[in-house]
Amino acid sequence: MSHVFHRHCHHLPPTIASGNGMYLIDTQGNEYLDACGGAAVSCLGHNHLAVLDAIHRQLDAIPYAHTGFFTSESSEALAKMLADLAPPSINHAYLVSGGSEAMETALKLARQYWVEVGEPQRQHFIARRQSYHGNTLGALSVGGNAWRRAPFAPLLMDTSLIAPCYAYRDQRPDETAYEYGQRVANELEAMLLEKGPETVIGFIAEPVVGATAGALTAEAGYFSRIRAICDQYNILLILDEVMCGTGRTGRFFAFEHEGIVPDIVAIAKGLAAGYQPIGATLVSDRLYEAIASGSGFFQHGHTFMAHPTACAAALATLTTLEQEGLVDAAEQQGKALKSALHHQFDSHPFVGDIRGRGLFLALELVADKTSKRPFSPELTLHQTIKKTAMHNGLMCYPMGGTIDGRQGHHILLAPPYIIESTHIAAITDKLALTLEMCLPHQ
Repeated sequence: MSHVFHRHCHHLPPTIASGNGMYLIDTQGNEYLDACGGAAVSCLGHNHLAVLDAIHRQLDAIPYAHTGFFTSESSEALAKMLADLAPPSINHAYLVSGGSEAMETALKLARQYWVEVGEPQRQHFIARRQSYHGNTLGALSVGGNAWRRAPFAPLLMDTSLIAPCYAYRDQRPDETAYEYGQRVANELEAMLLEKGPETVIGFIAEPVVGATAGALTAEAGYFSRIRAICDQYNILLILDEVMCGTGRTGRFFAFEHEGIVPDIVAIAKGLAAGYQPIGATLVSDRLYEAIASGSGFFQHGHTFMAHPTACAAALATLTTLEQEGLVDAAEQQGKALKSALHHQFDSHPFVGDIRGRGLFLALELVADKTSKRPFSPELTLHQTIKKTAMHNGLMCYPMGGTIDGRQGHHILLAPPYIIESTHIAAITDKLALTLEMCLPHQ
């Protein structure tokens, strides 16, 4: 009997023993090719010596000191490096312990900004359906994934949700991709006019939607229109790059592909490549200076924020990404992996769409390619695929509810940036075998 309160009370996962590069090994000696980075976390692979050495050095110096009393060299250096990587208007990083904390920080910071500048009537967020921003109550409130929200709905704050930019499902035959993107972006303006823009704090979105919609990218021009609407109506643009950031799409920030700059951006997961838990909320000068010249105190905080050891791991991760050219590698290897997926699955009867950017890719599964009809949610196909893939020595990230939180299935791939051609071939082969074992035969 395990005394750990696991994710599922009726399933005890294998026990991890070790890892090296692209592979993890359990205590039974089974080897798994990590094609999802856990959950888009392990961007450097497993057992990277430069990060381990940085952690050891920090442990020898000082593992932890409370930020109410001290700052640390590692946190100061990490924040400076993040500011150097960010656009010129973003120069401050609030360092926390993970993605949900980073998003909670973003929400509270956005609210306090409006209080500081004398607009306390702003208390409303707008986000998108079929989004995910974390599992704490605030982050869950602004997420648009129906099944995650349902049990906790009475505890959540009211948030208005507009459509995602999901061309595979929602683009009409009579409109171009650009026209479709503009149409769904304009839902933000309509919602602002309905709510009253003077009551809205900001709009929240993932530049590339992660687990709830499967590496879903927006159409060209969508985010430019979103930024323009936010500027026109004077609301904040908050981007969630917890999953798609830190190089995963082939740029350090996924929003770089869109030619925009947010007011706040949250990152985590790949920030320390899984070697330590850490996240960061990066803030524009406009917001920081409003607080600095006002109360001077952000009414927030966590015991383990700016943890020196976690910051040392993140600093080593970012340094490694830079020195080894791994963000560019993510772009190039992502193109190779996407090409291999198209070659393997374009003619597959149950693969409806292959999408994504960089090493953040997904396959959407359908029961019928012509109508795009999804498999029945009662099949819990994602669970079967995950179990079968593990049996075949492959870690991938299948999810149900791709379309509306209940219907639809996709498989997310987010491997480490150190991936090579042999790994790409192994991923496509193992994934093809898994689908053959899990899906009906025609």
